[in-house]
Amino acid sequence: MQVVQEKTKLKKDDIVQVLSGREKGKKGKVLSLYPQENRILVEKLNMYKRHMKGDGKTRQAGIIEREGKMHISNVALFCDKCGRGVRVKRKKLEDGKRVRVCTKCDEVMDKV
Repeated sequence: MQVVQEKTKLKKDDIVQVLSGREKGKKGKVLSLYPQENRILVEKLNMYKRHMKGDGKTRQAGIIEREGKMHISNVALFCDKCGRGVRVKRKKLEDGKRVRVCTKCDEVMDKV
C-alpha cells in the first residue's frame, strides 16, 4: 500500500487545536511531525498506557503514559485572535519573507 504524503503547514512548537476524536476541542503544542505517515505528535494529547519491563539497572518496571500519534487532518493551527483552530494560507511580505496567515482574520501566525 502506497501512502500519499500530504503537504502540511504545521511546524514544531506550533499550538494546534484538535478537530475530531476523543480529544476534540483541546489545544496542545506540536512535539514532532511525521510527514511520511501524515501523522503528528501533540503534547499531553492522545495519551496511551504502555506496560514497560524493568531492565534491572536504570529503568523501573511499571505503566508509562505516552503521547500517541494522530492524523494531521484531525488538527488545525490555533489562532489567538480568532480563538479557534483555523486554516492558513501563505503570504509574501514586503521584505520578501513568506509567512503563514489566518484565512479568517489575516493575522500573521509566524513569529517574524
